[in-house]
Amino acid sequence: MDAASLERRALAFAAAAHGSINQRRKYTGEPYIVHPIAVAEIVRTVPHEGPMIAAALLHDVVEDTPVTIEEILNEFGREVGELVDWLTDVSGPADGNRRKRKHLDLLHTAKATPAAKTIKLADLIDNTRTTAKYDPSFWRVYKREKIALLEVLKEGDSTLWRRAAEAASQG
Repeated sequence: MDAASLERRALAFAAAAHGSINQRRKYTGEPYIVHPIAVAEIVRTVPHEGPMIAAALLHDVVEDTPVTIEEILNEFGREVGELVDWLTDVSGPADGNRRKRKHLDLLHTAKATPAAKTIKLADLIDNTRTTAKYDPSFWRVYKREKIALLEVLKEGDSTLWRRAAEAASQG
């Protein structure tokens, strides 16, 4: 399958998955799909492969909706499925408080491929825009988590790493 049709299918799948639960962006109330689209557009600005755009569009589907990683693998294949798996938090409420959960997720992300780390950097960049702007009190918590994540994302795209680090220092 060519990259354009893979991307179209991923966009439609992600929009349907997030839409099925009426998921909205936390601070703006916009349909959630605006975030995965923004992440994909950030990935598009650096060297990438087609599966990375599809995975960027799908990066929150398993974490936030009833869709399973098996469904992603079946629908989009191993390469996209593995990227989405790397981008999906492994922690759950039973794993403790936010700090403990985020540490488990960080350990998972540290083992990710450079392609997955590039998508994660794009995710951080987009999330920073809204968090710093709309929730200054949570920004302090998020900024600490982001700085820790940046330490394990150095194998991702260097341009996006610098953008994410700069955004963290400005908030």
